[in-house]
Amino acid sequence: MEQLSAGKKLDQAFEKLGKEKSISFELDLDVDAETLKQLDAESEPEPGDELPDEAAELMSGAKISVTVESKKPIDESEEKDFVGMAMKLSSPDGDLVEYRVVGDHTYIRSDVEALGKAMDTPMPPADELPPEAGGLKKVLEGEWVRFNTKEMEKIGEEMGQEPGSEPAPEPSLDAKTQKKLLDALREVIAREVDFKTAGGEDGTEHITATAPFRTLITELIGEIRPLTADLPPGMVLPSDEDLKDAPDTKVTADFTLRNGELTEVYVDLAKLAESAKVRKLGLVLKMSAGTKPTAPAGATELNLDEIMGGFAGVMMQDAEFGESGLPEEGL
Repeated sequence: MEQLSAGKKLDQAFEKLGKEKSISFELDLDVDAETLKQLDAESEPEPGDELPDEAAELMSGAKISVTVESKKPIDESEEKDFVGMAMKLSSPDGDLVEYRVVGDHTYIRSDVEALGKAMDTPMPPADELPPEAGGLKKVLEGEWVRFNTKEMEKIGEEMGQEPGSEPAPEPSLDAKTQKKLLDALREVIAREVDFKTAGGEDGTEHITATAPFRTLITELIGEIRPLTADLPPGMVLPSDEDLKDAPDTKVTADFTLRNGELTEVYVDLAKLAESAKVRKLGLVLKMSAGTKPTAPAGATELNLDEIMGGFAGVMMQDAEFGESGLPEEGL
């Protein structure tokens, strides 16, 4: 009776989320930089490919925040119904990357210096770019820039297709296939997942869902495999053979409900690391009512000429640096 009750409450909480027209969520890793370095070392990376300290610090403290807004309830929305979206990658030291899609335009700003340092790929100073790269200079300076979303999508399609060929249809799932996938997911969860529930204060309730990882993922892929023909082109599902080496340890997800609404999910991944040295490794997802994405003031307009000119300038500088750094006998 407890399993049915907890599972039903969780199902109803997800249905409530789907009825919203806007939703915000925040995703981050519950892990420290030392653990990430340990996991990287145990994977035996090639010399020079080790995870940099700066990247480990960034990953351990980074958070991803996303907001979507639609004219219809989320679970009824198609791509054309979404009227706004915002995404932000932040660290304890500040925002690293942020973009918003509002109306016909996409807005972007980033801390290029911090990102380059974390990824060990420093970018050239803004004053070293050619004059025609005015918009990209604003990018390097961390200011807002914008471009017409549809025009950039069209340019990307034209650059990626063969001359004379017809544009490929965008990969998508129709409503019927989406329902089949959801039904398959629910069937596997009902069969393989153990639920427990515990009450809390102020209308808060915790529901834990536990299942062996390899069994759960194998069963889920098995349910989806008959739908392969309905999936977008190029989507390849792993075989049972591919999944046989996945750990079959039990993974637990803790769902927090407040007055019946889902507010947080915590997935404990420590056992999947299969390392006695990993004590804490989790994935945290927090949900809240969506806030309307707005267009930032003062954004600089980007155009294709500026983008191509800026990239060409960077490439030329890289080529000159590479040539100047060659030893005499290599010339």
